[in-house]
Amino acid sequence: MTFTTRFAPSPTGPLHLGHAFSALLGFDLAQAEGGTFLLRIDDLDQSRARPEWEAQIKDDLTWLGLSWPEPCRKQSECHAEYEAALDRLWQMGLLYPCRCTRRDIREALSAPQEGAPIEGPDGLVYPGTCRAERAAWVGRGRPTNRTLRLDMAGALERIGVTDTRPLRFETFMQDLNDAPQNPEKSREEILSGIGDVVLARRDAGAAYHLAVVVDDAAQAVTHVIRGADLHDATFIHTILQDLLGLSRPRYLHHRLIRDAAGKRLAKRDDARAIATYRDQGLSPQELRAMIGL
Repeated sequence: MTFTTRFAPSPTGPLHLGHAFSALLGFDLAQAEGGTFLLRIDDLDQSRARPEWEAQIKDDLTWLGLSWPEPCRKQSECHAEYEAALDRLWQMGLLYPCRCTRRDIREALSAPQEGAPIEGPDGLVYPGTCRAERAAWVGRGRPTNRTLRLDMAGALERIGVTDTRPLRFETFMQDLNDAPQNPEKSREEILSGIGDVVLARRDAGAAYHLAVVVDDAAQAVTHVIRGADLHDATFIHTILQDLLGLSRPRYLHHRLIRDAAGKRLAKRDDARAIATYRDQGLSPQELRAMIGL
């Protein structure tokens, strides 16, 4: 099995130091293992994706000394694969349409009897408002103009996760993992802390959690290297891999690059964009040293 990893940025803004850390770490590990480093363009959100940002991503990574096979996989070109995965989950009876807006969810969770809202890896944990309407869709075709959620309780039952048989995934390079070494969650922890996540959006097709799982399988990715902020999302991805019969990669959730106030960097933080340091005359080696590589 060839070590294969990927760096998968969204072309919605400039790459910053956090992206540099993740991309360089993945490239270095692939080189050390005689493996393959892939660049994937996660451009599902076509309302924000821009060709000029995609071009700058490649320019910045090339300046850092990275290389990858071309052409790159682009999510905007893979909708048929995502639709096939959604069809399979629908036929299993594990998806249901949801008409709730983000505002609806916030208001439902703000009711006094609900207690403090819980923030999960997919945003506020969904209160299940539309789950009761699932029966009305039995025997009907999958709607393509509705938001679709995963029936998490049904999914866990199907893959055999219980409160005495937790869900686990495999990590690697423990000295570089900024996350629990033996990650696991029980059925109750998943239901209360993650809930029925969105797998398709009414106006945009497949959502991130589904697309990334399909992409990694299609590209035979064996090792996923990404920030510790995505640690809990990996439980979602592991569930989907098991439901769809896909191989599980191994995971490394590395430390995040933060600003002076301790806040993790975002694309809007142009002062720490790779291009800014390039324009200031910094060398790739100096940037590596700056981020601890």
